[in-house]
Amino acid sequence: MNATIEKFGYPATLIAEFDHWLVLLRPAQPTLGSLVLAAKSDATAFGDLPAAAHAELKTVTVAIESALTAAVGYARINYLMLMMVDPHVHFHVLPRYEGERSAAGVAAVDAGWPGQPDLGKAVKLDDGQVAALAAWLKPYFA
Repeated sequence: MNATIEKFGYPATLIAEFDHWLVLLRPAQPTLGSLVLAAKSDATAFGDLPAAAHAELKTVTVAIESALTAAVGYARINYLMLMMVDPHVHFHVLPRYEGERSAAGVAAVDAGWPGQPDLGKAVKLDDGQVAALAAWLKPYFA
């Protein structure tokens, strides 16, 4: 796995695996159910991914949106490609909603709703919370 995937806590944060992509729990939760969608490739530019990785995004995004609809009941979803610190291709996936959501002992308010997400107000998870939220989300991807 590339360094970006490892930085986001793999394998403890692994939620789902596809041929070209991993879905990881985001260790800092600006909204409940926030994920990292990371390419398995060493590519550092979106356009450098193989065509099969781009094609597989259809399957992956349908799985993510279905799972997060059931788990969180979001109103909108944001896919943010913020590759400034972590260079390998990845998206921060943020389910957006008004108010608070809670699960597995973790509660998160969408502090930026209805505007831009406020990443600075994220709930930083400890190892136990990562394990609990990952265990809670994984069945939604089965």
